[in-house]
Formats: sequence, structure tokens, C-alpha cells
Amino acid sequence: MDTTATDRDTAARAVASRMASAAAAWLDALDPAQRALAEGAAPSADAGSDAERRLWFYTPTDHGGLTLGAQRPAQQRLAHQLVASGLSVAGYNTVATIVGLDNVLDQVEGWRVDWGRERGRDPGMYYLRVFGEPGGAAPWGWRFGGHHVSLNNLVIDGAVRSATPCFFGADPASSPLLGPAPLRPLAGAEDLARELVRSLDPDRAARVVLLDRAPSDIVGGNRSELSDGDEVIHLRDIWRGQFADPGLLDLVTRMGDGAEQAAGYDAADHQRVALTSAPKGLPASALDAGQRDLLRALLATYLGRVPDGLAPVLDDAALDAVHLAWAGPTGLGAPHYYRLQAPRLLIEYDNTQRQANHAHSVWRDPEADFGYDVLGAHLAADHLR
Repeated sequence: MDTTATDRDTAARAVASRMASAAAAWLDALDPAQRALAEGAAPSADAGSDAERRLWFYTPTDHGGLTLGAQRPAQQRLAHQLVASGLSVAGYNTVATIVGLDNVLDQVEGWRVDWGRERGRDPGMYYLRVFGEPGGAAPWGWRFGGHHVSLNNLVIDGAVRSATPCFFGADPASSPLLGPAPLRPLAGAEDLARELVRSLDPDRAARVVLLDRAPSDIVGGNRSELSDGDEVIHLRDIWRGQFADPGLLDLVTRMGDGAEQAAGYDAADHQRVALTSAPKGLPASALDAGQRDLLRALLATYLGRVPDGLAPVLDDAALDAVHLAWAGPTGLGAPHYYRLQAPRLLIEYDNTQRQANHAHSVWRDPEADFGYDVLGAHLAADHLR
């Protein structure tokens, strides 16, 4: 028997049980109007009926669900308990910090950005929604999202079967504190990658660095499904047309145009960094022992976001298949981008906007985000019963 698989299944069931208890407690604490916003349709293998669950954002827009700001303090605490149930302690601490950064960003921007709402940068505008019946026999899940956070979880047959896409961002990426060290929620994800790339000899570095300039954003954007050849999405399309105010659409269009101009990419450059099913860059099999240790530590800053036992386990053979690709300079403070890719794994990181002080990071499973694979298998098994 594969003890690793058994241990992962045990962990997936234990976490699912905690999620179900937390979700039920939160929903039961809501009044009918709140609950109408908080509940969504049960997950389905049919992309049409499941389309809303498969939408995700990392911009300050309506992510779907009930906002933290629309809840009483006791309800907020229950909401946070559900969010924490799907994260490691370090993962939850990072998410809580990112939510609080909206207060910092509001000051950075002179308290003037509105995004079509009363307060543009607002730690109350994080949305939580439960899909289906928590703990029931049918598939169910939940989503938590707001500016620079997107958590997506699916439970089938009493076990967590998907926790991706999982997005963490930070704006500012670095903020001063009263002490020598700044506040950097994604420091590990940036510093370990830079250290790894800078440790390479010229021949291997040439295989890793795709371009000497970084793209304006993560290449996969917030697509529900990834495809071979995907390129960077214009900023306005990250919002997917959610602008009733023409002025906001114009603002975001200009911001996106400015980001593209700053990147300096032409069509050939976009093709160079486009997503492909065959990974670009250097495989871990070409790294020495110390560099492989750095890669494992870097991967842990993503896979360690979820509770112990939920993340995929990469043995030496699986690690060999992980490819590292980089775009941009490797100097401190320079705009940069990197990608880690292997079968069932895509990690992207960029820190390019706001003079390289605005970072995005995402962990995805290109074949099974939102549980595409297990939902289909579950439906097929039900039909055979």
C-alpha cells in the first residue's frame, strides 16, 4: 500500500471535516438576506452550470459572495475560521496580512482611489461563498477572494480534492516597519527564486532566462482554464468587463496600456513567455544538490499554503520534472517574473508594477483547477451505481 497516498487521503478527510463544520457554523449565523449572497450552486462537472464557481479574480472587484464588511463581528470571526480551515498557519497569517495591506495601500495612493465604491481600498471587501451543502454527500466547496487573494476549495466524498487556483499578492510588496526589516508578505517566494537563478553558471542561466525584461503580469492571468499559447491578459480584461462606470473602464485601460508600455514587449516577446504544455526553462534534473534544496524551499512557499498533508509530495523523480524559467534582471528592485512548471503544477510570480513593489503569485493545477478531473470522475461513478 502507498502510505503516502493513504496519509494524504487521511489529511484530506480531516481538513474537509473541519471545513464542513466551519462552513455550516458560518452559514447558520447569517440572516436570510446574507445567506442568499453567501450560498452558491453545488459544484458540477458541467462547465455551464458551474461557471460562476470557476470565476476568480485578484483585482479589487466583486468576487461573488458575502463581503466581510457586510457581516457583524461575530459572523466575521466565523468567516475567518472557514478561511483558516483551508490554510496552514503560515498561509492564514499571510492572507490576513494581505487583507490588511489594503489599509497601507490606501495611504500610499493618497486615500483617493474609489474603484466605483465608497472606499476603493477596503479590507472589508473580501467575499466568501459556499457552493452546495457543507458536509453533504454531494460535492461542495467554498471560495474566498478579494484584492490579491483567491482561495478555491472543492470537497468530494468527504475529502478535499482541489485547492487551486490559489493566489496571493502584495501591494505594496515591501512596506516600512518600525525596525530594520520591512513588511514583505511574499519575501520567501521572491528571494529564494532570485537566489536560485543567481546561483546558476552562465550556461544554465541562459536556459532559464527567457527574456531580459519581465511581462507586466502573470501570464495565465485569471483564466478559469489554461491553454497552450496563453499570453498576458490586458488589465481591463482581468476584471472581465465589470465596469458600469465608463470612467473606471478608461482608467483601467490606461493603467493596462501603461503596464504594457513599461514592459516593452512586442508580439515575439509575448510568444517567448507564453504558456506552453511543454515547460520552458531549465529542469531541476540539471541542478546540483544545493540548488535542488533551494528549489524545494521555493516550492514550499506555495505548496505550504495549505494544511499539512494536502499539498502534492514531490519525490526526487517528480522534482526532476519541475522547470524554472525567469524573465527580467536578477538584481534587487528590478521588475522580474518567474515560472515553475511540471505535470499538474504551474506556479507564477511577478513583481513588476509600482516600480517593482507590487507582487503577484499563484499556484495552479493546469489539468484540474477547481477539481475538473475529480468532478467528472465522480459524475461518471454516480452514473454507474
